[in-house]
Amino acid sequence: MKPVKIPIEDFIDLHTFRPEEVSDLLIVYFEECIKNGIFTVRVIHGKGKGLLKKGVVELLKKSPLVESLKDAPMESGGWGATIVELKKEENA
Repeated sequence: MKPVKIPIEDFIDLHTFRPEEVSDLLIVYFEECIKNGIFTVRVIHGKGKGLLKKGVVELLKKSPLVESLKDAPMESGGWGATIVELKKEENA
């Protein structure tokens, strides 16, 4: 299976990925965001039953790349998305 290239932007939509891919994906994505000077990222995990969000939040809380996180404002997805503040390279 060929790797899929995704653009590095200030958001990532996890709907197209399998749950088991999310952990590695977010680590690599955040590393690339930092390299590209993007330090605020909206992670779109959807609302559903909240299982994906729970897993994402647990991962984010443990990540040394993450400075802070919070639910997105209503106009940006509300509790269906999480705003992640990444650490600047020198602090990571």
